[in-house]
Amino acid sequence: MVAIGSLEVRWIQGFTNSTVHFVDNDTVCYTCGNHICFLNLETKSKSLLQGPGRGIGAFTARGTSGIFAFSEQRLSPSIFVHVFPELHMKNELKGTAQLDYTSLALSDGGPYLGCCSSLPDHTITVWNWETAEPICTQPQAGKDVISLVFNPMNWLQLCALGTASITVWNIEKSASLHVLKPCVVQLPATDGSLAERSNCQTYTVKPPHFGQKIPPSTISRLEGNKAENIVTKLTSGARLTPTAICWTATSDLFVGCAEGYLFLVNPENLSVSVLFNPTTPDVAPELADLRQSSFQDLTLNKNGVVAVGKDGVVQCMQIKGTQIDITQTWQIEETATAAIYSPNYETLLLSSNTGQIYVLNSIRSDKFVKVLDVLSGNFVAAAWSHAKNLCVSVRDSGELQLWTVDGVCLGSLTLQAEVTSVACCPIAQYAAVGTTSGNILFVDLNREQEPRLVHQVQLYHSPVDHLVFDQEGHYLLTGASDSHIYVIDAKPSKKFSIIGYTVVPGPILSLSTQCVRDGEQVKVLALCTRQEGNNHDSSLLTLLSLPAKDLTGPDCVDRHGCLSPHVLKVSTYEVTHPLESCVLGVSEIFAYCHRKKTLQRFQFPQDTHGPSSPQVLQPELEVKGHPLGPASLALSPHQLWLASVGQDGLLCIRETASMDRYMELQCHPCRLAGVRSVTFSADGLTLLTAGCKDGSLVCTNVRIKAGEAGVKKSAQYSQATARFLKNIFNTENPVLVDLPAWRQESCLGSEKPKESEVSSGAETVDVSEQDESSNVLLSAPPSHPTWLEGRRQAVMEEENEKYSEKKENLRKTMRELRGAIQEMLCENETLPANERLAQKEFNLDLEDQRHQAAVVEQEVTRVRKEIEWEILEKCYLRDVLKKECWDSVKVKGRAIKAFHSEREVKNYPLKERTEKEVKELRKVENIRKIEMAACTKSSNTSILKEEEQGEEDNTAEKAAVSGSFSTQFGYSNPHIYDQFSLNTTEQRINQIVLLQDVIYGIKMAFNTEFEGLHRQKVQELNRVRERNKLISAILLELDIQQQLWEPSLTVSEWPERLLTVDDTEIKSEKCLTPEQRKEEERKKLEEQRRLASKEDDCRDRALDNMMDGALEVKKEDILRMEVPPPELVLTKPEIQWTEEEKKVYKQYEKKTKDLSERKEKYRKLMETEMKRLQAATRDATKKFDETLTKQFEKKIKFEMAVYQGKLQIAQLVCAVLLEEEMRNRELELMLKLEKLLAHKEELEEEVKLREEDVELFHETYDTVVAEDKILDKEFRKEFCDVPAQIVDHLYKLFKRRPRVQKLRTQTDNNPNPFRDQRLCGSQAPDALGKMLKAMEELDAPENKPEGLNPSIWERFCLVRRTKTESEQKVKVKALALAEMQAFLQKRRDENEAAEQEIKNLSDERESLYKEKNHAQINIMVQVVLKQGHVSTADVTAEDSDFILLHRSVVEELNKTIRMLGEQKIASMVECKDFRKGTMQLEWEHKMIRAQIEDLNTKARDIQTLRLSEEQRDYLNETDREGLVSKQVSTLAKTIDFQEMTHQHNVQKRMKEIEHLNKQAAKKAQRNKILEQQHPGMRVIVAERRHIHDSADSEENLAATTEDSFRVIAQQKKLKDFTRAQMEDLVFLESELERLRMRSFPSLDQLKHN
Repeated sequence: MVAIGSLEVRWIQGFTNSTVHFVDNDTVCYTCGNHICFLNLETKSKSLLQGPGRGIGAFTARGTSGIFAFSEQRLSPSIFVHVFPELHMKNELKGTAQLDYTSLALSDGGPYLGCCSSLPDHTITVWNWETAEPICTQPQAGKDVISLVFNPMNWLQLCALGTASITVWNIEKSASLHVLKPCVVQLPATDGSLAERSNCQTYTVKPPHFGQKIPPSTISRLEGNKAENIVTKLTSGARLTPTAICWTATSDLFVGCAEGYLFLVNPENLSVSVLFNPTTPDVAPELADLRQSSFQDLTLNKNGVVAVGKDGVVQCMQIKGTQIDITQTWQIEETATAAIYSPNYETLLLSSNTGQIYVLNSIRSDKFVKVLDVLSGNFVAAAWSHAKNLCVSVRDSGELQLWTVDGVCLGSLTLQAEVTSVACCPIAQYAAVGTTSGNILFVDLNREQEPRLVHQVQLYHSPVDHLVFDQEGHYLLTGASDSHIYVIDAKPSKKFSIIGYTVVPGPILSLSTQCVRDGEQVKVLALCTRQEGNNHDSSLLTLLSLPAKDLTGPDCVDRHGCLSPHVLKVSTYEVTHPLESCVLGVSEIFAYCHRKKTLQRFQFPQDTHGPSSPQVLQPELEVKGHPLGPASLALSPHQLWLASVGQDGLLCIRETASMDRYMELQCHPCRLAGVRSVTFSADGLTLLTAGCKDGSLVCTNVRIKAGEAGVKKSAQYSQATARFLKNIFNTENPVLVDLPAWRQESCLGSEKPKESEVSSGAETVDVSEQDESSNVLLSAPPSHPTWLEGRRQAVMEEENEKYSEKKENLRKTMRELRGAIQEMLCENETLPANERLAQKEFNLDLEDQRHQAAVVEQEVTRVRKEIEWEILEKCYLRDVLKKECWDSVKVKGRAIKAFHSEREVKNYPLKERTEKEVKELRKVENIRKIEMAACTKSSNTSILKEEEQGEEDNTAEKAAVSGSFSTQFGYSNPHIYDQFSLNTTEQRINQIVLLQDVIYGIKMAFNTEFEGLHRQKVQELNRVRERNKLISAILLELDIQQQLWEPSLTVSEWPERLLTVDDTEIKSEKCLTPEQRKEEERKKLEEQRRLASKEDDCRDRALDNMMDGALEVKKEDILRMEVPPPELVLTKPEIQWTEEEKKVYKQYEKKTKDLSERKEKYRKLMETEMKRLQAATRDATKKFDETLTKQFEKKIKFEMAVYQGKLQIAQLVCAVLLEEEMRNRELELMLKLEKLLAHKEELEEEVKLREEDVELFHETYDTVVAEDKILDKEFRKEFCDVPAQIVDHLYKLFKRRPRVQKLRTQTDNNPNPFRDQRLCGSQAPDALGKMLKAMEELDAPENKPEGLNPSIWERFCLVRRTKTESEQKVKVKALALAEMQAFLQKRRDENEAAEQEIKNLSDERESLYKEKNHAQINIMVQVVLKQGHVSTADVTAEDSDFILLHRSVVEELNKTIRMLGEQKIASMVECKDFRKGTMQLEWEHKMIRAQIEDLNTKARDIQTLRLSEEQRDYLNETDREGLVSKQVSTLAKTIDFQEMTHQHNVQKRMKEIEHLNKQAAKKAQRNKILEQQHPGMRVIVAERRHIHDSADSEENLAATTEDSFRVIAQQKKLKDFTRAQMEDLVFLESELERLRMRSFPSLDQLKHN
């Protein structure tokens, strides 16, 4: 490949999806096609970043750091991380995704990116995008994930929002190891109820006969995740659908649902609390709006939560606990789908799927402002308006937009119709737009801000696929799938009149033009597909040549508007391979072949051929084209460059000369169907491409290398064309401006075309004006005729008007002929048959008659064929049903009904045994024969002994043990197992086969008896029918009208009647085929011949004459005999009779009397015979009914036996299934145990590794701490040359640390709800940097102590900075060590949990083994018991503990019980005699027990007796006599000493008495003196008291009162103090007593020798 230049995107318009992100406080970014657009909300300026691949997948951005990331769309895609505004790539992340990424998320807490891949791995990965390394990954974790959101407060938490689930992923880290651990949130039910978190293992199904619980996974025979998914679906019902999530400042989650619910999730304990339930009836009025909308998105601000709902409603909710208050509500035009805040939380942005972006800046305004409106829908096509160099684009929704060269939208027009194509006229400022309804719309573009519709015409009933102007603006050509090409005059002065049309041989795939200026000719090339047969391996190229001059002559088109051959030159060429697109050059054709994926160039031959003989073209040059097609082609105006676009999204420009040199650009994403259309500007240096499904319009500039001649030629050609078209433009464009806007009135006058106009008039459709400016209804009703239909209708009306007189004459002649023929028909009816003409002879138009007959015959043949197919289908269905449900049944199901009751007995319908079933039965019987032959002799002997116990008991016992009555009927299989020996699965399966054979035999035996009874009824019915014939004859003779009882077989008794259809059942006339009619006619002729030959039989006629017409002698009918009266009775009266005549009359009377007696006797005989026959019928039918009743009772017993056998089979099947389920459960437990053991080994290895890492890191941490302490200790040594006082001051400064303030300027006014972001573990960014920055203030010279040398201060600052760094290093190491220890503890907990689960599984496995063994021992046995043989006291008692025993065991037990009863009675007599002595002994025993209690009480009193030390010594002393003598000597000495002391004290007291007597005498003398002075002193005191009281009464009173109060208060204090001391004394005394009692010895502590 040789590049001729390069392509660069100039601008792009559109909106691919609603994902909009902030990259800084004022700039947002969104994806548009294969580009990322950056929009500045302040300046409205845009910038672009082109995707590196063939499309942009997932996209995310983080506004705080300007980082944005996106994934490419290709196999094994990468993730690209870029930085804004430089837009250069920071890193490329190459993960394990194979197809695509579904979601991306950037963390606010570090350089981390979360991503989720799509099929097939569904992996969630967390990257460090700075190092391009994945830190943790989890496969098969994001199956339905649509969004990932990091916790802004903790990057170690990542929330994954799925289509029906919410999972919080916790990132657990230990040093450089990171692990993802999921926490699945249990969503509420659809009614808002919160379900408890349940374990899937607890959901089990309990079988009916075993205690082991079987989980559904075992029953379903599934393993692994499938079984868990099934159990999850069984345990959980319908859940809410989460649509929006939002992290809170407390690391909780707000979740909004599509059903209108809002709930709060705590990720730590996964608890869910419903905040808003729309189904609650008592919702507050202010919350009523929330009930009507679901949550589209949620975002958090300082005041609460902003919720985006449907119908453009945005609400701000303040949530306190479970209380919701709506503080503000906004209404926008469109429904927003996403809401996001700017990094500074000053701007709220809303985006919608329809391409609108709204912004709310709460500081400036409280209303949303629309900052972007790119509309919705995909671009269908775009074209350049060369007059003013404008771009015109249309969307599939009908929106027409005008763009400048720089991509600024000037105006738009809503066409309100689905459009398919657009083209701009080079000679006037208007655009032609094609719609899906077949209309062509002409839009005036002179007023860019307000485009207007000026004309409209409908040409097709199908979509208009192609609209092309020739280069000089002579014609507008249209194409569609109906193969019609219309030529429209492009000049506004001609009112866009339709010149004519032509038809090409096939649907049009491509249409292009080439104007030959020298030859004044316009060439049109149409690419068509072949329609002959099914051959689509070739294409047709139709070249149309039109004169460039006006086609205004009358010979240009025919009456219907088709272009004449002398005006339109047609050449047809054939290409041997199918083409998808082509474009016409000057003398060559460029095409794209999708089958070969190549671009081809064809040269026109010198001689042209007509359409009848197409010439085959071979490609002159073929180069490799687009890998994904089909592709579209466009030729530049100067014919030097060929542009091609395809579904791969590539725009490729080649040189037309060589086609090997090209340049390409990925304009649109490949996965969204690539590019739909491409068009060149007038200078050929700018291209417009419209995406197919990405909703983007891309404008691309062509940059040609220096030295290339293409740029110069392009400019020259553009200038020359502009000069050439300038005069025409100046003439036609004013006419266009003067045209009125298209309204409903403008189309009313143009319903009928005028012949004077250019051989045609444009018949248009009605439109209704909706808006004065632009909103007009353009879609015509489907029934509105097209221009061609209107033209044909006009021609038809013209012909009708021209030949109206001739038509009227013809109608009159036809009426006369019709009348004449009607008269001839009436006359023909009156003629004889041999002269009458056939109906067809009167038909004048035999050809039309034959045609009508052929049509009728064809329709009859079709209907007959349909009926035959329907009959054949029903016959086949009948045969299939008969084969499956009737022929395959060996014994047909039938019934026998009683004659005189409603009783009915049915047989057993049985199918023929298949060969497989017979082989299986023979196999089982052979196995049983071998097993029975291998039985031991002893077992045979025991069986013989048991059979000798009586036939009746044996039969009953056998029936009871076998579990069925079949043995009583003699239909038991001798090979059936004993119920007590069914221990293995094979034996149970064999027993099922044998029991099925027994049931089959029972049914066959009953059916045999049933058939005999059925034949008996048929015979009885025949007898009844014969008797009824005799009775009918008797009734006929007796002339009695009586209804006879005629029994017959019903349908249930004779089911074969259902398969045959009698002629009486067919109510309609039988339709016979021609063969059947011939057969019927043949049978009639034979019958006629037989009757004719019978009439001519002479022998029969002679015999009939000879026997007088009676070949048999019939018995004379007595009852009808009459005696003929004599003739005289009729001819003569009685008085005229003679004697002979009277005798004759008497004989007549006698004969009459005898005949009457004979008649009466015969009548009685017939009546007796009739009664006998009726009685015989009644007796026989009653006897049959009795037999049927017995058969019915027998049927009940057979049913019992059959159901007993089926019950046994059901129990055996259940046992087999349960054994298989238990075996499956055992395998499942073994697999789980193996997995858990392997997982436990991995956990143990992980724990060992982590323990080693923690130990190594702990050593490192200890080393760092020791180094930090050494720095502290070495401080004074470092400044040993500094005086001690200064060193002390420096040490204080050395210990001083600055307070690293968080950036909280105006905390209360900061709108960021995550301003207090917590830093997680060792990932605290810039902690050391902030500390060192804060240390710079302390290191400032103004903080230096006075008199300190600056060099020492610098050295001190360096040491302090080193110490600070060391402290920060210690902190970081401590945090990392704590994380590692926490990680290790979690792994230990997981290991313990695994051990516990292994233990649980082992216990469950052991329990399963026990249950399995118990099930093999405890066999389910069916026992048949007669009524009264079993009884229980409690009818509701459980039978799980019942034991089945043999009768002999019970009888032996009863015998033993009777013997033991007699022994018990004898022992009771002995006990009675012995009890008398026992009662005496009991009385003595009670008395002794009372004495013992008294002694114990005394001993207890003695033990609690208080003893002094001497008493204890005395009691402990063994030598009592020595002790007494010692005590006596001691007492004697004590008495002597006390006597001496007493004498001494007596003398001392005597001396004291004498001294006191002397003092008493002195006191008595002194008292006498005082008594003498006492009266005088009393008088003096009284006088002074009186004086004192009178003088100072008031002062004394106050003083006395105060003294009294003081005394009283003091006394109260003393009393309180005394009381407190007394309480203390009492407490101390009690405590002293308690302590004394504790240490006081008791008598039981004394030890005696």
